[in-house]
Amino acid sequence: MKYLHLIWAALFRRKSRTFLTLVSIFAAFLLFGMLDATRAAFSAGDSVAGVDRLVTTSRYSIIQSLPVSLQTRMEAIPGVKSVGHANWFGGVYQDPKNFVLSFAVSDNYLDIYKEIELPADQRKTFETTRTGAIVGAALAKRFGWKVGDKIPLQSTIFPQRNGDKTWPFDIVGIYTPAKGAANGTDQQFLFHHKYFEDANAYRSLGSTVGWYVMKLTSPDQADRVAKAIDALSANSDHETKTQTEQAFNASFAKQLGDIGLIVSAIMGAVFFTLILLTGNTMAQAVRERTSELAVLKTIGFSSGSVLGMVLAEGILLLVLGGVIGLALAAVLVPIVAKGSGGMLNLPPIGTQTWMLGLVLMVVIGAVVGALPALRAMRLNIVDALAGR
Repeated sequence: MKYLHLIWAALFRRKSRTFLTLVSIFAAFLLFGMLDATRAAFSAGDSVAGVDRLVTTSRYSIIQSLPVSLQTRMEAIPGVKSVGHANWFGGVYQDPKNFVLSFAVSDNYLDIYKEIELPADQRKTFETTRTGAIVGAALAKRFGWKVGDKIPLQSTIFPQRNGDKTWPFDIVGIYTPAKGAANGTDQQFLFHHKYFEDANAYRSLGSTVGWYVMKLTSPDQADRVAKAIDALSANSDHETKTQTEQAFNASFAKQLGDIGLIVSAIMGAVFFTLILLTGNTMAQAVRERTSELAVLKTIGFSSGSVLGMVLAEGILLLVLGGVIGLALAAVLVPIVAKGSGGMLNLPPIGTQTWMLGLVLMVVIGAVVGALPALRAMRLNIVDALAGR
């Protein structure tokens, strides 16, 4: 652009003001990048595993148990290859802040979840150890666990029959997730449902499970099988809701809140404030240069050229601060993910985030520069030079 040197000079005419405005833009797009990565981490759509699995929970609440008797009836439905079950445990390790994603699972759970890769010798030990547990590699690294360790987990919900909420476990295996596994797979702590039933103070749970997971013979049969499963308990006191594993994971995450809505609300407030701030900066900048703009028109610059330069100044201001902010976010996201020990499975900032960010920079820049640019375009040379 042949007028770039003029636009650049005008932009940094008041260096301190421009610097502070750039810092605000930088902070807004740094936050945008970090929050978008967080939103993506809670999305289950990036997992290619589990397309041939369904999850059945209570229709009314995920915390309401289902009867064990449903399993044999589910297994008889055409298209169902195998049925397993699990129960939420909700354990913490040593400190209430050390939450562990823990589940009591059926004996065939690992056959259904093939993406959980456990060495054969460790699986054999797991199958024969009543208090045995297997943990994801990231979770083991987070707490420094290794095979052979005895780990006490305190349940936030379930006491043992002696009233103690601290459950002893033996780490007998450390698994790794296969490529394409869902985010958080390597953060799980899995142990035997039979141990959970036998030691649980809530003895009635022995005839119930938290939820069922079905392996299908073909993903194409998912809709038909889901309807058949839900029909088994229709009009009963334990009506079910069967959905794809991706949908189940998304609904499970949304117990923390609608992450997409929360992120959108925060960023809406941030960008609204940014528009007010940068809009005020641009208005002041143009107002201070009224006589200079009049001189430009006097020496032959058209009204359209003046309009374009002021608009370009606003866009350049946003792009400078925004690109720096997004670039720093791209650097910080992997560092934060690594520093969390795997608790935050933040994906790297990708092309889609960059494209959305650039569009926002250009749009906001055009919006904040529009009114000052129109004022500059309509400037009357005589009045401007006279200081009116």
